[in-house]
Amino acid sequence: MPVATEISRAIRDLADRNYSFMHICGTHEASIARSGLRSLLPPNLKIVMGPGCPVCITPQGEIDCALELAEKDITLATYGDLLRVPGSKGSLESCGGDVRVVQGVHKAVEIARECENDVVFISVGFETTAPTVAAALLANPPGNFSILSYHRLVPPAMGWLLSQGEAKLDGFILPGHVCTVTGYSDYEQFPVPQVVAGFSPEDILLGLFMLLKQVRSGEHRVENAYPRAVCREGNPKAKEVMYRVFEACDAEWRGFPVIPGSGLRLRKEFEAYDALKRYNLTVRHVEKHTACLCDRVLRGIAQPTDCRLYGKGCTPRTPIGPCMVSHEGACRIWHMYRVKTG
Repeated sequence: MPVATEISRAIRDLADRNYSFMHICGTHEASIARSGLRSLLPPNLKIVMGPGCPVCITPQGEIDCALELAEKDITLATYGDLLRVPGSKGSLESCGGDVRVVQGVHKAVEIARECENDVVFISVGFETTAPTVAAALLANPPGNFSILSYHRLVPPAMGWLLSQGEAKLDGFILPGHVCTVTGYSDYEQFPVPQVVAGFSPEDILLGLFMLLKQVRSGEHRVENAYPRAVCREGNPKAKEVMYRVFEACDAEWRGFPVIPGSGLRLRKEFEAYDALKRYNLTVRHVEKHTACLCDRVLRGIAQPTDCRLYGKGCTPRTPIGPCMVSHEGACRIWHMYRVKTG
């Protein structure tokens, strides 16, 4: 009997009522959709998507700051997923500025060394990517280089979700990539079942099975179903480098209010590399003016097919919301794998 089938049968035996578990990782959603994993689950067990796509949770005001820099004849370096995310006046793809797609911060630094223009790297991502950016700044990049620090921290967002109770969650599948860096001790503060899971369908099913066992027994703790990559302490060197350069700050997430301590800004000794300060930019809150449901999808209270724009006015080629742009966005993933229900 295939392992996935065996675990799914064990899950069906345990699922005696309605259950709802949230994951906070676009890679998890891609694996779930690509493998058709939801078809192996009982109908009373629901997996919902949370704010696990760093591009998707970047608010429109931060995109507008990047577009403002493009108008100043500044070279922007960014991940490809950010190109089509809509701002108030178009996107980075349509702005007409010098916008270059890179795979990481080190390539952006190379561009700055070879370029007479000022170069700004749009630095998005969770705790997974922040250490590499910190390491690049510690390596003394050229004076024409700076970053827009749009990094976010996952635990404060989880705390906000739990405090609101909108999605009525029974537990969380924790993000494997993030926990590889941070470990999972920061999640032990939350009184809810949690499991760190890997990315194969079998990994995810095992995580769900372990969550169900916790709920059925009335327990709540953090368990590790991904020990081949994750330990409780994480990567101490990566964390030390990250917090030598960055410090936590309050930050808005798209679809969320300002969440205390959920962002990363450069420490004072690294402010020379802060593009917001260098170019006197202010990130402003922008109200949503479309029927897009990305905000609700990111909070786990809607699924992509609930949106009347999904697959009609909003497609990967003509995205209206950020969840249809990024490869880690739930709407794009569901559109790619033709997911109908969740």
